Amino acid sequence: MTQSPSRVAIVTGAGRGIGAAVAARLSADGFAVGLLDLDADAVKQGAETLTAGGGRAVGVSLDVSDAEQVERAVARVADELGPPTVLINNAGITRDNLLFKMTDQDWDSVIGVHLRGSFLMTRAVQKHMTEQGWGRIVNLSSTSALGNRGQVNYSAAKAGLQGFTKTLAIELGKFGVTANAIAPGFIATDMTAATAERVGMDFEDFKKAAAEQIPVRRVGEPADIANLAAFLVSEGAGFISGQVIYVAGGPKD
Repeated sequence: MTQSPSRVAIVTGAGRGIGAAVAARLSADGFAVGLLDLDADAVKQGAETLTAGGGRAVGVSLDVSDAEQVERAVARVADELGPPTVLINNAGITRDNLLFKMTDQDWDSVIGVHLRGSFLMTRAVQKHMTEQGWGRIVNLSSTSALGNRGQVNYSAAKAGLQGFTKTLAIELGKFGVTANAIAPGFIATDMTAATAERVGMDFEDFKKAAAEQIPVRRVGEPADIANLAAFLVSEGAGFISGQVIYVAGGPKD
């Protein structure tokens, strides 16, 4: 290549939690950032905050499971910020229930956002990466990929993202594109707060109980994931691809 690749990142599910933290970290590292989320107000405010801090950002509302919306969103980011060379597939939802109570919609919606959404986003962005001859894809898996009661849909989706990641690494490596997955354990977010509420526990008590089961004796924060994402999209991580890295305060099988 005769010129440096475009430093433009897209983060899905960037309206809050892990996605918002990753977007902020990448902006601080000098990336222009497209914040994508179903919540239009959240990504608009997020982009305004990053811009006010001296960064370049745009917030785009979309349903990642809708192919036309994905194509339009990626095109808008490319038009306003430049060709995206970093993609963080973070958008996710939960519809937890035991198998015998789980509805078709509970299954389809979770698989749709996590797996179909990541597929559609990656397909749309990869053409910019391959044209640039450089790219970084980071998919958000979970320790739930190893199995978790009441999450047969979420576990299947998060395990599926690991196979998706490894295949992307094989197919796209020759174009200078790496693909890796981050599998968080317990991270303090609105999603885990909702889980605490569902099981009838105070969130602080819920976090304390979780921390007692974690070797480093604390729960994770969104910044813990953002720190790893920032490394994986860096120039220095160019020989790391097809990996699933558990960020759970201890080992996971």
